[in-house]
Amino acid sequence: MITKREVPNDVLLPIIIDELSAVAGKTAVIGLRGRSMRPYLEDGRDSAELIAADRLKLLDVVLAEIRPGTYVLHRIVRIEGDHITLLGDGNLTTESCRARDVKARATAFYRKGSRVRESTDSRSFRLYSRVWHILRPFRRLLLFILFPHWPDRIKRLFRR
Repeated sequence: MITKREVPNDVLLPIIIDELSAVAGKTAVIGLRGRSMRPYLEDGRDSAELIAADRLKLLDVVLAEIRPGTYVLHRIVRIEGDHITLLGDGNLTTESCRARDVKARATAFYRKGSRVRESTDSRSFRLYSRVWHILRPFRRLLLFILFPHWPDRIKRLFRR
């Protein structure tokens, strides 16, 4: 029987990063938390396969430490020398870090409870990445349509 246990990112991720760095080509699969990579990845449902960040290119999905002990799995939207700008697919604002703070790169995802590996090198994933990046000016509207949410104060207006 497999026991599922949640461990805080600031405890687990440094161990995984050390393991990935120690052996070239080694991968690790981690469960994902948070909504910042919607609509492609869902909180608690999907997993990412990671490898040590050997090469970085625009639109890669990477695990980066944006502040000591604070990690994000976001997409690279700009590279300017050593300065990396990241943006979660479901976010409207960016984060920044240095290239050395990018700890791992996603090589695949396991989505919707499937055991099928969806490679980040696949034609469909690369197309999704480009299209979603181009749609950035319309992201707020698209996310609202895909994931409607009503603030509590509006919900209260409809309750009786």
